[in-house]
Amino acid sequence: MKGVELYKDADHRWLILGRDPQKPENIMDTNQFLVLHSGRGVLAEPGGIELFPPMLRSVLEYIAVEDIQDVFVSHQDPDLTSSLGLWDDVLPNGTTVHGPWMWEGFLRHFGLDHMEYKGIPDEGSTIAIGGLGLQAIPAHFCHSSGNFQLYDPEAKLLMSGDMGMAVEPGQSEVPFFCRDFDSHIRHMEPLHRRWMPSKQAIREWAERVQHLDIQLMAPQHGRVLWGEDVQRFLNWVCELDVGPSAKAGG
Repeated sequence: MKGVELYKDADHRWLILGRDPQKPENIMDTNQFLVLHSGRGVLAEPGGIELFPPMLRSVLEYIAVEDIQDVFVSHQDPDLTSSLGLWDDVLPNGTTVHGPWMWEGFLRHFGLDHMEYKGIPDEGSTIAIGGLGLQAIPAHFCHSSGNFQLYDPEAKLLMSGDMGMAVEPGQSEVPFFCRDFDSHIRHMEPLHRRWMPSKQAIREWAERVQHLDIQLMAPQHGRVLWGEDVQRFLNWVCELDVGPSAKAGG
């Protein structure tokens, strides 16, 4: 599994982990994230059960498991949560899983015997990691009915879940960063048309994040958007026809 640094300063880093060349082609490619701050780790969108072995190996290159005290999940989909039961066996007792309050009863089916589940209220919350405050930003119905994104004001990074998602051929060879937004649209459009239920939900989300200083927008699938492409995405997705009336592919 490949790892790329998204942000780094003296005691604060973001890493994106993915593009595992051993992953079967019929499994959707996903991005997982590791936040390191003052010797403490946060595992965000930990991934599917089939990715657990390469994920664990990759995480151990950067931090010991006993220093990971927090896990963040944006919603209930198995491609980002089905490994929770395995992480529950290796992370320290008392590790906190931060996730939408409404999905706790579903996510416990994966097995959470040692970790504590802390439900995020609908209005969002701040997750304190040492002196760092990560913000859980509501993104309800984009695409899950209970859904949050993770914003880091220090790194100016929004981990955006399925907003900005894309799927391309040759998944393990796809670069982590978008270099040409206009050509990238064709990889984003089918999934957004099919998976996003309404323009209203998208526009309410866009109004909420419009006021954040976002230099990096890192989705759960596909490439990271950065710089002016973040605003280009907001403008594009707010005008996209989605939901039952849209001619959706995929």
